Amino acid sequence: MTEVQITGLTKSFNHKMVLKQLDFTLTNGVVGLLGRNGAGKTTLMRIIATLLTKTSGQIVINGRTDLKVRQIRTMIGYLPQNFQFYRNMRVQDVLIYLGLLSEIGPRELKPRIEKLLTRLNLTKHRRYRMKELSGGLKQRVGIAQALLNDPQILIVDEPTVGLDPEERDNFRHLIGNLGQKRIVIFSTHIVEDIAEISDQLLILEKGTLLFKGPTRQFAPHQKELEPKYLAAIRGGDDESF
Repeated sequence: MTEVQITGLTKSFNHKMVLKQLDFTLTNGVVGLLGRNGAGKTTLMRIIATLLTKTSGQIVINGRTDLKVRQIRTMIGYLPQNFQFYRNMRVQDVLIYLGLLSEIGPRELKPRIEKLLTRLNLTKHRRYRMKELSGGLKQRVGIAQALLNDPQILIVDEPTVGLDPEERDNFRHLIGNLGQKRIVIFSTHIVEDIAEISDQLLILEKGTLLFKGPTRQFAPHQKELEPKYLAAIRGGDDESF
């Protein structure tokens, strides 16, 4: 069981507070991170992934506060919102290249790639160039690269944006399965994505938490949050931070 405890987390850019004293604990399962443009979702995920430094606060992973950045990165897989790679590079070569950059030895890397290609239904696309893939297949390659190090924490930022309904449904199912053995932080502004697969829910608005807890406990609070939040995010887009 993996556990992430966040206490008093804040982040400022140019004296503007983007995250304000966040406190929550995450455990295995899919964590739905819901928020509209500018809410702070991507900032929060980048801090957890060590791609941004926090202004203040504490992040404790499995009870440890002494982990170095390099150690944390071996525990985390990250799929950014716009996963892009060299357009002419073939799928299997993308995974080999990124695996070597992650310092996975060639002997270990090859079976991992084969396993992921099979698991993500990419085997028949392994020699396709990135520019030849649909949006859904590109996201599957993105998930594959994020899983190369078998992470305890998987972070996916707005993965269903731009996908057609069938691809979105397939991707939600995939994310749900991945959450059985790890923490999966799944950021979106699409309420339906969260409702179907998340075990835990965090709702961010202007850098503060409006709700945190099991998704099943959200229903009693929905009416109270609807006027100030849910109606607005249905037309939301990606945040600027």
